Amino acid sequence: MTALSPILTQATPVVVDHAEGCWIYGTDGRRHLDFTAGIGVTSTGHCHPRVVEAARAQIGSVIHAQYTTVMHRPLLELTEKLGEVLPAALDSVFFTNSGSEAVEAAVRLARMATGRPNIIAFAGGFHGRTVATASLTSSGTKFSAGFAPLMAGVHFAPFPAAYRYGWDEDTAIDFALRELDQLLQTVSSVADTAALLIEPVLGEGGYIPTPPRFLAGLRERADRHGILLILDEVQTGVGRTGRFWGHQHSAITPDILVTAKGLASGFPLSAIAAPAALMGKAWPGSQGGTYGGNAVAAAAACATLDVVREENLVENACARGDQLNELLRGIAAEHSRIGDVRGLGLMQAMEFTGADGQPDVAAAQAVQRAALDEDLLLLTCGAGNVVRVIPALVVSADEVAEGGRRLAAAVASGLGVSE
Repeated sequence: MTALSPILTQATPVVVDHAEGCWIYGTDGRRHLDFTAGIGVTSTGHCHPRVVEAARAQIGSVIHAQYTTVMHRPLLELTEKLGEVLPAALDSVFFTNSGSEAVEAAVRLARMATGRPNIIAFAGGFHGRTVATASLTSSGTKFSAGFAPLMAGVHFAPFPAAYRYGWDEDTAIDFALRELDQLLQTVSSVADTAALLIEPVLGEGGYIPTPPRFLAGLRERADRHGILLILDEVQTGVGRTGRFWGHQHSAITPDILVTAKGLASGFPLSAIAAPAALMGKAWPGSQGGTYGGNAVAAAAACATLDVVREENLVENACARGDQLNELLRGIAAEHSRIGDVRGLGLMQAMEFTGADGQPDVAAAQAVQRAALDEDLLLLTCGAGNVVRVIPALVVSADEVAEGGRRLAAAVASGLGVSE
């Protein structure tokens, strides 16, 4: 009998019957408050009526119109709508299917445009599971171990993770910028460095916001040395952080922006955006793909962007994020094993740390499991000791309050079990 790969383990035992908004209904009849959003994908909630209708209508018109063979209206419309929310300088887009593919396309473009081979990524970053993107990932060895050799030309610089170092933020930023300068002087020369690649908030690396002053330091160095700055907004984009783009918490603009996840409310779609002059430096044949910019996914993305704008979901993410952060801090005040609470918008997390200052993986896992008893769905990240809380952007104040109540009960229960 054929079965799914045994390596595809589930974070929860839930088998979905149907889902709506922030709620998942299991085949066993249980109703779960979903604070995972499909790892940040269901931006407009599960099965938003306008997204469903857009997809249904498109399926009845054309499902697959391969976009380097024939063009279709949903992709043209989506390109126009993205132009309304992208930084003005990023006026050219290329669509593909997944975050990994988009990151890889961004790296390929950077190397072709600059004629330089090296990419500098930052410790704790996650950029995908393909050979190229796993080579750029340092949030955990599980993403890159076992299939060496990886892609050459990748170097890692420290990320200003103040809590991990036990420093204040300014000290961490100054250290990370000095180390980057040292790397450019000793490991990857400026003449060989095509791009700096970073997430506005570390995702799998522990939900650590990138400080605005650090991003400004990267922008200054990129400009000074002719290096491109790539921002991986796969998880932070489309309102997740309480701004439409995660980098908008700072004053900088990237040279290349990568987006995916929440862009199409669950349909596979990703993109890179760059100035037209930069995008035009890609070599002929380097951009394409059979399923990229799929018509149904593009139609769903158009509806998603309309819903995000017309239902004020970016503003809601900001307000509900503040509410959620306050609730998490209240829980943390009752439990010394919660060493840090952090996040932007609806991208919040609690880090569990032992008395010795080391990651308390057992505690985080116990809390995530205990949440299941409260019918609350959560995920972990970081070193396995961070519980992340990422409801859909449509989450209401009442749902956040209910989630906080369930989470408080799960923390109390889970920490009691893991003692």
